[in-house]
Amino acid sequence: MERCAARQAPEEERRVRANAREYNEKFQYASNCIKTSKYNIVTFLPVNLFEQFQEVANTYFLFLLILQLIPQISSLSWFTTIVPLVLVLTITAVKDATDDYFRHKSDNQVNNRQSQVLIGGVLRQEQWMNVRVGDIIKLENNQFVAADLLLLSSSEPHGLCYIETAELDGETNMKVRQAIPVTAELGDTSQLALFDGEVICEPPNNKLDKFGGTLYWKENKYPLSNQNMLLRGCVLRNTEWCFGLVIFAGPDTKLMQNSGRTKFKRTSIDRLMNTLVLWIFGFLVCMGVILAIGNAIWEHEVGVCFQIYLPWDEGVHSAFFSGFLSFWSYIIILNTVVPISLYVSMGSVTLSPEPSSCSVEVIRLGHSYFINWDKKMYCAKRRTPAEARTTTLNEELGQVEYIFSDKTGTLTQNIMVFSKCSVNGHSYGDVQDVLGHKAELGERPEPVDFSFNPLADPRFQFWDPSLLEAVKLGDLHVHEFFRLLSLCHTVMSEEKSEGELLYKAQSPDEGALVTAARNFGFVFRSRTPKTITVQELGQAITYQLLAILDFNNIRKRMSVIVRSPEGKIRLYCKGADTILLERLHPLNQELTSVTTDHLNEYAGEGLRTLVLAYRDLEESYYKDWSERLHRAGSAPEAREDHLARLYDEVEHDMMLLGATAIEDKLQQGVPETIAILTLANIKIWVLTGDKQETAVNIGYSCKMLTDDMTEVFVVTGHTVLEVREELRKAREKMMDASRSVCNGFSYQEKLSSKLTSVLEAIAGEYALVINGHSLAHALEADMEVEFLETACACKAVICCRVTPLQKAQVVELVKKYKKAVTLAIGDGANDVSMIKTAHIGVGISGQEGIQAVLASDYSFSQFKFLQRLLLVHGRWSYLRMCKFLCYFFYKNFAFTMVHFWFGFFCGFSAQTVYDQYFITLYNIVYTSLPVLAMGVFDQDVPEQRSMEYPKLYEPGQLNLLFNKREFFICIAQGIYTSILMFFIPYGVFADATRDDGAQLADYQSFAVTVATSLVIVVSVQIGLDTGFWTAINHFFIWGSLAAYFAILFTMHSDGLFRMFPNQFRFVGNAQNTLAQPTVWLTIALTAVVCIVPVVAFRFLKLDLKPELSDTVRYTQLVRKKQKTQHRCMQHAGRAGSRRSGYAFSHQEGFGELIMSGKNMRLSSLALSSFAPRPSTSWIDTLRKKKGGEGSSAGSPSGVADKTLRV
Repeated sequence: MERCAARQAPEEERRVRANAREYNEKFQYASNCIKTSKYNIVTFLPVNLFEQFQEVANTYFLFLLILQLIPQISSLSWFTTIVPLVLVLTITAVKDATDDYFRHKSDNQVNNRQSQVLIGGVLRQEQWMNVRVGDIIKLENNQFVAADLLLLSSSEPHGLCYIETAELDGETNMKVRQAIPVTAELGDTSQLALFDGEVICEPPNNKLDKFGGTLYWKENKYPLSNQNMLLRGCVLRNTEWCFGLVIFAGPDTKLMQNSGRTKFKRTSIDRLMNTLVLWIFGFLVCMGVILAIGNAIWEHEVGVCFQIYLPWDEGVHSAFFSGFLSFWSYIIILNTVVPISLYVSMGSVTLSPEPSSCSVEVIRLGHSYFINWDKKMYCAKRRTPAEARTTTLNEELGQVEYIFSDKTGTLTQNIMVFSKCSVNGHSYGDVQDVLGHKAELGERPEPVDFSFNPLADPRFQFWDPSLLEAVKLGDLHVHEFFRLLSLCHTVMSEEKSEGELLYKAQSPDEGALVTAARNFGFVFRSRTPKTITVQELGQAITYQLLAILDFNNIRKRMSVIVRSPEGKIRLYCKGADTILLERLHPLNQELTSVTTDHLNEYAGEGLRTLVLAYRDLEESYYKDWSERLHRAGSAPEAREDHLARLYDEVEHDMMLLGATAIEDKLQQGVPETIAILTLANIKIWVLTGDKQETAVNIGYSCKMLTDDMTEVFVVTGHTVLEVREELRKAREKMMDASRSVCNGFSYQEKLSSKLTSVLEAIAGEYALVINGHSLAHALEADMEVEFLETACACKAVICCRVTPLQKAQVVELVKKYKKAVTLAIGDGANDVSMIKTAHIGVGISGQEGIQAVLASDYSFSQFKFLQRLLLVHGRWSYLRMCKFLCYFFYKNFAFTMVHFWFGFFCGFSAQTVYDQYFITLYNIVYTSLPVLAMGVFDQDVPEQRSMEYPKLYEPGQLNLLFNKREFFICIAQGIYTSILMFFIPYGVFADATRDDGAQLADYQSFAVTVATSLVIVVSVQIGLDTGFWTAINHFFIWGSLAAYFAILFTMHSDGLFRMFPNQFRFVGNAQNTLAQPTVWLTIALTAVVCIVPVVAFRFLKLDLKPELSDTVRYTQLVRKKQKTQHRCMQHAGRAGSRRSGYAFSHQEGFGELIMSGKNMRLSSLALSSFAPRPSTSWIDTLRKKKGGEGSSAGSPSGVADKTLRV
């Protein structure tokens, strides 16, 4: 693994020579090995011990051990510390070794992947870890790219290759990369073996969309750009093979540069414990000082008179020195008041000497197993259970305020489905039942049968048979609609065997549209740079492709100009409704109105819409326009502007055909989950690398954005001033709206201490959409606060076109200023940085690999499980941990402070009240199991109520169940209990006598009485704290009491005295003491006085100021026999909506690529003459169905008539 070491010095530029390992190794570039492990066999023991003793707690216990070895100051045996300390170190070492073993295993899994490396002119199988900078490697279709490569050549014409970058930017549409021409012809290994070009380029960086460099070869130099690069994490698609030169490897790759550092995550309770432990330690020192001063005074005033009977220990020559030694003695005795072991177990994930704090890890482990075992979070389709990959963050799940979610693969399934369409004013796609009402999903009949079409895609489903009937009956508008879909695209077709078509779509939207046309009888078969062949209703028709007016984000449309076999020239166009509806001929007004209503309906359902239109062109006009287009394409300057004006000119006065509605299928239950989490006061931000229209469309689909919102702000500025101005205007609008509301009536502002701006108390619902280039400015130091205030005032925030690093920066910004618990959820490698940065990282085990899962704290297969993870498991974990901590501090203070009070009555001699066996067993046996049962199993309300009442989640967000106030209340109750625990028995024993008249007061009888009172009181107290009783709770609580009495009587038995006379001297003391009625009355009085005020206070609080959980429990009892009424989420009507549902994940440049023919194979060109054998039965059926129907007066073209007269 030594080859995994990183370089020492930063680079200014990188020089890489192909096939020259010796030359490249002198620069000490990082290898392709990934290393996340910490130890090896040799370094494990010393390094691990060194790390453990850097922990304050372990050093503290070592210090106590040293003190206990000094006879003059120790009242307890040394073994009470050394045994637990060794146990801590051993268990921690085992856990660290186990964790590191899995890190090694994960590293090996990645590093041992196979890759074909060109060595000595021969391709050899090498592990990824052995790939070096300067190596030439071969990739095959559907393989992951092993490192950042300069594309040299490929199986495709002109050195093209297609990649999927979902791991990097979340986009599923394919992207094209091209080798530079001088290397594109090096397709043979013998030629590549002789390639000795040298690349000089930029040093490693995290910019995914930029690369700059130069290739020097054969005394020539060639510029390199990002279009020539294949980045690690991409997947090679639709390309048989390609060769690439390794430029960046391992940690230098752009993927790893964006992954961020792994940060140690601690919960807010852990951070609070840091402060509380320091306070308690200060309190311990104060008690030690008080008792030490008391010892010095007592020895000076009283002890000096009893030197004959109570001489000072050897080496003690003054009262002052006696007080000094007494201070350390009391530090040892009272150390249980400092939960330093609890602090270690929570902060460092180790087991501790103190069993109560060992319970922390057992409780957290139990909660983790509950998550792993939850059948309601198990995905049967993928056979994937939920997995808690850490045990330290469970209670943090109950305190989340901000969720940062990826879009692609997290909210959506990466599947586009042709759902509905509008053709000539008629909407298709809704299925009605026998009563004429819209059928729900579960009531739908069988999907449309496309079996008559031998070229239909069997995976395509459509539910409205009337559309297919319109095709079969010869509806000319429907024919022209699907003809447009089969012609207006940049899809490539591959036919491996006759009838088996494989479409290579640059975007999933185009793939869905062309597949829909294919199933309805208009099958795109093949294309050449100048032709498109479509099989229309069984007959092959070849159209001459005259021009492709390519798509881009400004035009928001694409067009093709084709010449039909009859010589008719027609422009087909598809694009955003906001663009195309303005370019229609005035004759379309009535049809436009109807189609707009359909578009609004589709947009209201969250569907992605496109408008389809056409225009017939005169031969003379097209000839003139074509000449001008050629001149514009050759213009040396402002080429893009000239082309845009010509495109705009021809795309006018079009005739409307209709609209399509594609469903970007959401993960199951996403809208409901987001709605419930919003009710729980959790804000959800979507951070995606996808384009703005697509992200906004998904925002509406999953109900993050609604048409009822007051306003959706879109920030698209390209400069600092533009972004600042847009954010300022958004804040002003929100403030103005709030003032107008306040003029009519007053509204209550939020009282949260976290409120950093009055913007958070605004009236109305707003949303913010910001692009990546704008976000880069908004995240600058002088503007980040303005951006955060604006974003936090909005109900929903969507950040588009963001890089993985920007995702992490947004999360870090919220963590920095809001002091809120954040959760990031994603499924791809582009989400790893965000997942690592957030307080809690959740990985979706989806279609984009396992990088997100490996970097996450929790993982499952569907977004909807997040609702249960937070509202049930997270809330319960927080509740249980808070109850455990409160009880832990209470019982430890009640136990320890008795020693403090006793010090004033024993001459400050550091004498303990209890015997050392009770001190040892108090936390091991008597009080550990009851609190463990409560911490693992306790509930305030059942899981159904936790989901039904999301507001129950808010106490965790506000830290209401365990904070400094609750801590002081627990401490006060513990001190109050300790006072009663000591002084009531002390007062009774001062004058009490036995049944035989002898004095009752003696040290052992007093110790037994106080210990018995303590065990009973803390057992009753945990019974009061337990909200959900199980058989285990009963067994542990009453079993612990029984164990106490059994052990007590055993330790004072005659049998143990005979075996160990020096250890168990007080034979029969417990039996004699507990046989006295006075003792039991004392114990009962102590218990009643300690418990009754607590019970009274809780009853008053329940009656006067009940919490929501109390109300829910009461409602549950009242309605116990009634069936639970589930709330149904209803879809609001959107009749008045005028929101565009346009979203099209297409990329500019494919039109020019197709027209140039660079991506065409010779076999594809030959397909232009392909004449398929028609299906006679299909044609006959169409003729019969058509009958004597004549053509409509509004026929879009004569081409359809020609087609139907086959």
